[in-house]
Amino acid sequence: MHVLLINPYELGRQPFGLAEPAALLAQSGFQVECLDLSLQRLDLAALGRAALVAISLPMHTATRVALEALPRIRAGAPGAHVCAYGLYAPMNAALLRLQGVHTVLGGESEPDLLALAQAVRDGTAVASDEPRVSLAKVSFAVPDRQPLPPLSRYAQLRLADGRTRTCGFTEASRGCKHLCRHCPVVPVYHGKFRVVPVELVLADIAAQVAVGAEHISFGDPDFFNGPTHAERLVRALHSRFPDLSYDVTIKVEHLLAHAGLLPVLAQTGCLFITSAVEAVDDEVLAHLAKGHTDADFDQAVALTRQAGIALAPTFVPFTPWTTLEGYRRLLVRLVDLALMEAVPPIQLAIRLLVPAGSYLLELPELRTRLAAFDPALLGYPWEHPDPRVDALQRAVQAWVEQSASRPRAEVFGHIWALTHEALGMAVPRLPESALGQPIPHMSEPWYCCAEPTRQQLESF
Repeated sequence: MHVLLINPYELGRQPFGLAEPAALLAQSGFQVECLDLSLQRLDLAALGRAALVAISLPMHTATRVALEALPRIRAGAPGAHVCAYGLYAPMNAALLRLQGVHTVLGGESEPDLLALAQAVRDGTAVASDEPRVSLAKVSFAVPDRQPLPPLSRYAQLRLADGRTRTCGFTEASRGCKHLCRHCPVVPVYHGKFRVVPVELVLADIAAQVAVGAEHISFGDPDFFNGPTHAERLVRALHSRFPDLSYDVTIKVEHLLAHAGLLPVLAQTGCLFITSAVEAVDDEVLAHLAKGHTDADFDQAVALTRQAGIALAPTFVPFTPWTTLEGYRRLLVRLVDLALMEAVPPIQLAIRLLVPAGSYLLELPELRTRLAAFDPALLGYPWEHPDPRVDALQRAVQAWVEQSASRPRAEVFGHIWALTHEALGMAVPRLPESALGQPIPHMSEPWYCCAEPTRQQLESF
């Protein structure tokens, strides 16, 4: 029986969310094909062969693209059982069912996906009204990346000196033990996380190195959820592949709590750490339940620099609590900390998403500001009480979209000007010291919580 796995979007990376279930299904005798809509168009022949079509939804942009593609998927595979799985599938289950999806899976979904494939093969599969979400430990398979486009077609690592490295992608853990209110992991995992065995992670990386990977990007929501596991993994990785570099994502709170591990990361090839700082306003950070303060951000910058690792902070700069002056303060902080080159421009445009099931809905003062759920947005719309803030966000978003190929400093400079003009202030000259040093970063200019571009929605 043919199974078609579809990836709508994975930050320009070769998706673990297809490669790992592809291996599991193939081991059980299924003929598996993979389709990555970020690089490929819908394959009508593959759709026609498939008895089961399973769509991976790891993030907001992927779900938006999938909803655009579903009518064509259903038309191309009218007799197939259609499944959606991944982080964003359960929270959008009702909407997905309206688009013809028969089964929705979440959490550690591989066993349920395999069972579904077996049921389709046996003719016993039925549509399910409720999503199936499991957080039980699973037995992982070494991912099979053969059905996917080659690594050379995916986003590359750009080094500070302009050279590039072919980038692979893997996961060492899933879920998160923290409860940040805006995080999409929380409504599914509710504070739990699961580790992928070190030996399996190393086998996955070895397979990618064999086909040209020079750098590995770890997709864990937080690499230090299990610090002992993380240390064992990076030491083993460096021992086996001493020339391989990598990057990870770590909370500010964990950077401070496990500062002693930062030299270990540096010694084993970590080039940069992505950290969800989100805001430099303690009130906003409290609303988001981030677990750190603005002062902690300063300390995280100092600790990573001391260790010789670049810090790539991410932000949700536009929230219902953001003021124009607060946004200006964020830009000033990036100038003062010499982080202009370290922040992808899209990070300065992101508007807070409030998806179905979000822990943000626990905030009474936010609920009063929300409109009814918007299926097109995949969330609850909100308007800022100061229309100038929404106008600035739209202007920043438009500028970032049209400036993907421009230097980061140039993009930042225009946002700096837009912000001061919105406040009716003269535009101060940016000091040369504000630039900071260029840091290694991925060539993919977008981000999972950013609204997708029209090109992303139509690329397939």
